[in-house]
Amino acid sequence: MSDDKGNKKGGERTLKTRVKTAKGRRLSSTLWLQRQLNDPYVQRARKEGYRGRAAYKLIEIDDRFQILRPGGRIVDLGCAPGGWCQVAVARVNADGSRAGKPKGFVLGIDLQEVEPIAGAELMQLDFLSDGADDAVRGRLDGPADAVLSDMAAAASGHKRTDHLKIMALAEAAAEFAFEVLAPGGAFVAKVLQGGTENQLLAVLKQRFDKVQHFKPPSSRKDSSEMFVVATGFRPGRGVGDDERSGDNGDGHSPPDGEGWSPV
Repeated sequence: MSDDKGNKKGGERTLKTRVKTAKGRRLSSTLWLQRQLNDPYVQRARKEGYRGRAAYKLIEIDDRFQILRPGGRIVDLGCAPGGWCQVAVARVNADGSRAGKPKGFVLGIDLQEVEPIAGAELMQLDFLSDGADDAVRGRLDGPADAVLSDMAAAASGHKRTDHLKIMALAEAAAEFAFEVLAPGGAFVAKVLQGGTENQLLAVLKQRFDKVQHFKPPSSRKDSSEMFVVATGFRPGRGVGDDERSGDNGDGHSPPDGEGWSPV
C-alpha cells in the first residue's frame, strides 16, 4: 500500500490510502478495499466500537424519526454482524446503563450465528419459517415496538435481479412485522429505488399512519439504497379494507407523492 496526498478546499490536505492490485486479486476487490480504507464511517465505526458502518444509518434514522425509545422492545431482522443491535441496545436502554430510564429489550435474528452483543438477545432463526412469529413474541414476552430490517441478499452482479431480491426481503419483513408489532409500532426496512418499492408502499399505507422513505447521510451517494420508515401501526387491517369501508386508504398518512423525504 502507498499513501497519496489529496487536496481539499481551503488548502487542507488529507491522506488517502491507495491499494495496489495484488497478484490474483480482481480489480473490483481492490477498488472495494480502497473504498473501505478511505471511508470515514468505516474508520469511525472501528474507533467507536461498532461492528460496521451500517450502525450510523440507524443512528441517523432514529435521530430523524425517534423510533427507539427507552423501554422499547425491538426486533432486528438479519442482524449480522450486529451494528444495528448495538445502536438499539443503547437507545432503548436494553443494558440498563441509563439509571432512571425504563429498560428495553433487543432481539437480533439471523440465519447465521452472531457473536454475542452486550445487552441484546440473539436467535439463530429463519424468520420466514412456520411459527417464527410465535417464537419471537415468546422471547419478547409481548409484541414489539419496532421491527428493523437492514437485510440485503447476496449480490449477483445483475442490478435488476439484486433489486428484486432486496424488495422481496423487505416485503417478507413487513409481513413478519404485521404479526409481531404492537399498536402504534414502527417498521424500518432497506429498499432500493427502482419502481417495485411502490407495491410495498401501498401495503404499508394500509397498516401504518405514516409511511416515508429516507436516505441517511451515511448511505453512500452512489447507492440506490434508501429506507422505508413506517410509524403508527394499525393492527387488523389488510389490503382492500379501505375499499370496503370507503376510506381513501391514507388514514393519517399523506397522499401519494407527499410525506416522502427527499433522497
